[in-house]
Amino acid sequence: MRVKQISIFLENQAGRLLELTETLSRTGINIRALSLAETANYGILRLIVDQPDKALAGLKEKGFSVAETEVIVVEVPDCPGGLAEVLRSISREDINVEYMYAFVEKKEGNAVVVFRVEDPEKTIAALNRAGIKVFPAEEVYSL
Repeated sequence: MRVKQISIFLENQAGRLLELTETLSRTGINIRALSLAETANYGILRLIVDQPDKALAGLKEKGFSVAETEVIVVEVPDCPGGLAEVLRSISREDINVEYMYAFVEKKEGNAVVVFRVEDPEKTIAALNRAGIKVFPAEEVYSL
């Protein structure tokens, strides 16, 4: 139930993000979700793509500084309090959420959210006990 996320360290310079997306495009990689955080000198782009191994290899070949991280992807009710419900089930287990971001697309009317947590297995078990859907990797890559 863990999903491969690709993190890319990008210099803050014009055209660098374009270069990265063109590299993915040329190798037939489709971006499913993304998050971009920046500092003064560089940014960290986090991606969920349809073919993570192929994307990782292609980006490394082009000289990008990349890392693979495991995340979990969760279905969140798209209503007031929906995210709070999911976070409550994680918090009960005293698990820290390091960061999160959402897919643009909904799944059956619900939001789809990516979580990076300190203990993925414990988190998955807590979410399962609460009846919250955790997506398998194959389903995420095909969203």
